[in-house]
Amino acid sequence: MSRIKPFRALRPARQFAEQVASPPYDVLNSAEARALAADNPHSFLHVNKPEISLAEGVDLYSKEVYEQAGKNLQKLRDDRVLLQDEEPRLYVYKQIMGSHEQVGIVAAASVEEYENGLIKKHEFTRPVKEDDRVNHMVHLNAQVGPVFLTYKANSEIDDLVNEVMQQEPDYDFNSDDIQHTFWVVQSDSVTQELVNAFAKVDALYVADGHHRSAAAMRVKQMRQKENPNHTGEESYNFFLTVIFPDNQMQILDYNRLVQDLNGHDQNAFMQAVQEKFDLESVSDKDAAKPTAARQFGMYIDGQWYRLTAKIGTYDDNDPVDRLDVSILQKNLLTPVLGIEDPRKDKRIDFVGGIRGLGELERRTADGSWVVGFALYPTSIEDLMAIADADEVMPPKSTWFEPKLKSGLVSHLLD
Repeated sequence: MSRIKPFRALRPARQFAEQVASPPYDVLNSAEARALAADNPHSFLHVNKPEISLAEGVDLYSKEVYEQAGKNLQKLRDDRVLLQDEEPRLYVYKQIMGSHEQVGIVAAASVEEYENGLIKKHEFTRPVKEDDRVNHMVHLNAQVGPVFLTYKANSEIDDLVNEVMQQEPDYDFNSDDIQHTFWVVQSDSVTQELVNAFAKVDALYVADGHHRSAAAMRVKQMRQKENPNHTGEESYNFFLTVIFPDNQMQILDYNRLVQDLNGHDQNAFMQAVQEKFDLESVSDKDAAKPTAARQFGMYIDGQWYRLTAKIGTYDDNDPVDRLDVSILQKNLLTPVLGIEDPRKDKRIDFVGGIRGLGELERRTADGSWVVGFALYPTSIEDLMAIADADEVMPPKSTWFEPKLKSGLVSHLLD
């Protein structure tokens, strides 16, 4: 069973939707956010990256920053840029990026189901990032970053979503070459049918938003402890989600850069690579780009190579060990380059596939990064298999595109 619930969304007045909609908080640094929102007082970056309203250099995790987020959200409400729906509703959110199309349902999902493992996760979270999202939620009294969930595609839900999309959309705009279309589900009967259809879905899976999910659970536990009349139906028992069927997921590669060769000269490094990988010199990044699992591109000293993992270097029956990110980590990054914990080691960086393999060339051009690795994307089937096995992926295993815009819908915790 998967419980979803309509809610009274806080969302932009129609004429402000495109101005409000912003990238997620975690795909921009402060300088990028400051530049992007400079001429747009309605940008939701003022809420999600509130440091841009303060002096440069402010501590991003200071109370001052979280309080500023609350002030900025309230101003958008006072100026009637953001309005709260009168009645609880579900919503449909469609994105088109190039030839890829995905349509999700915006709903409040059950924190209790997340606590009990019915909403399944596949990543560890970092305490500092959890704390950040908890503080952000508490000071806003709202969840403003939707968690990206997926489920095994269901024709009954597809038919209901298609019915909603026959209405005139409430928002429809293009941003960064992605079309964003948004509908409020006006029909009470369709709303109930969607709730009933999800009640038959065995499990939901966190695709993106593990820290927001964990933070919502912590806020729920805090509020529950403080509320002697807790019923389980208060808004803090639910968290903001957009839920897409698995057959519409698009996962891009998540590539790696390493700062040095861990004391090896280049010849010794190349010899070490060939212990676990077949290595072939190729002409350019297009030739190096992996076209199947177990293939890797490697860029070093201005030259691209194609690596292929040798048989016996991974367990094809283990859902974690067979991941390309695991193969690279276990057979090269750890034993050769000395990257023991990629979550903490500052000698490694991660590059989302949306930036292309040219980003690896650019980042190594000045010598600050020495070697780059291009990976084949993790499949949604592998993600679900790992979550079903209650296992955990290595960090930075998946990069979902397109990203969900922030600000189109928020969930208040009143």
